[in-house]
Amino acid sequence: MGSEKLPLRQIGIYHNIPDYDSSITDLTAIITGANGISGFYTMRALLDAPHRWTRIYALSRRPPPEQMMGLLSPEQRDRVQHVACDFLEPGEKIAQALKAGNVNATHIFFYSYLQPKPPPGAAAWSNSEELVKVNTALLKNFLDALPLAGIRPTRFLLQTGAKNYGVHLGRARTPCVESDPQPQHLDFNFYYPQEELLFKYCKDNSGVGWNVIMPAWIIGAVNNAQMNALHPFSVYAAVQARKNEPIVFGGDWNAWQGLSYHSTARLTGYLSEWVVLEDKCKDQRFNSIDTSPFSWDRFYNELSRWFDVKQGVVPPTEDDSKYEEITGKSGKDTPMGYGPPTKTRFSATFTAWAQDPANQAAWQEIMKESGGRLTHNPFEDIEANFTFADAAWISMMLCPNKSRRLGWTGFVDTFESVYEMYRDMEHLGMVPAMKVDTPHALV
Repeated sequence: MGSEKLPLRQIGIYHNIPDYDSSITDLTAIITGANGISGFYTMRALLDAPHRWTRIYALSRRPPPEQMMGLLSPEQRDRVQHVACDFLEPGEKIAQALKAGNVNATHIFFYSYLQPKPPPGAAAWSNSEELVKVNTALLKNFLDALPLAGIRPTRFLLQTGAKNYGVHLGRARTPCVESDPQPQHLDFNFYYPQEELLFKYCKDNSGVGWNVIMPAWIIGAVNNAQMNALHPFSVYAAVQARKNEPIVFGGDWNAWQGLSYHSTARLTGYLSEWVVLEDKCKDQRFNSIDTSPFSWDRFYNELSRWFDVKQGVVPPTEDDSKYEEITGKSGKDTPMGYGPPTKTRFSATFTAWAQDPANQAAWQEIMKESGGRLTHNPFEDIEANFTFADAAWISMMLCPNKSRRLGWTGFVDTFESVYEMYRDMEHLGMVPAMKVDTPHALV
């Protein structure tokens, strides 16, 4: 039964979330990669409906940290069962773990991901062949285990992302639409072999439907901040406030005023629930974005207010000699197949800023004054914790029309969701307390 005739829900800052017929009950879900942003927040989305989702099996090598589980209510925690699995092991061994945990799921949400470190100084995702090898193995081994464990879901959802369109390689068509051809000839990308594995599994197991969800930059709070592009911005603002210095935008004016769209992980979780419960969405890909426009101009001014940066914000420099430039591919070597190269200009980077001993010392002072509440030190691994912030200038314009045409109505203001993320990160000991009680929504 579809959700289109039922009233919409508002859950905190999340608006127009679909509801479902009361006859849809006793569903069980496997969520792999439950320690990551997407897995954890899909878990939170499903746990909002106890009558619908009675049991969540969280599959990962280690259980979600106690601090993260502390973001859940006691009732929600009771419905989560962790099953220790290492998806780099053969399917037979994974199946043993599933049997031992008495796992039997109606739906599967796959978020497992490993990010091997690129060579020192290399760009994020530059080690694409290694990424393909390890992440394809994760999914293959898990799929091999399911028949051995006697598990046959009605729907299997795989999350990939905007790199499906090649936005990290150079000029791509904008906005990105699900029917766009995949630029598989340009680069190794584990999304493509993962899809092939999923399609074959569903073909070999009659009755199992598939979905692929593709978000842009993901917003959410978990203990591991390495893939969180917006976490370093809070560290930067807090340190600059501590030093009584302004926050300076390191990109150029095109980046400063350009619009992009982000993907709040909890809203993507609600979308993922809707996709797997709607028959009309079976065997289809969907983009996932907040549909709330985002600019660095407005974000930096909110950021300075949240962390009380008294010296304010310094916009991009007008001195062209201050910029370094990264040039993308051109012509037939781009996802678009023609056109000039993209050019990303920057006058400063987060990784260079994080190497300054004065900034590291300021963070230590903030940690000391927190009285033990702030425990995470991102400066201990600068490459891991700051690299993705330097990639955040890449604008991702994913088209939301497909899901909307089929009835998806969910919405969140991205400024409110980033503020909520930082509040959750305070609880996790990753971000110092912000100085304001509410964000300014973009209204």
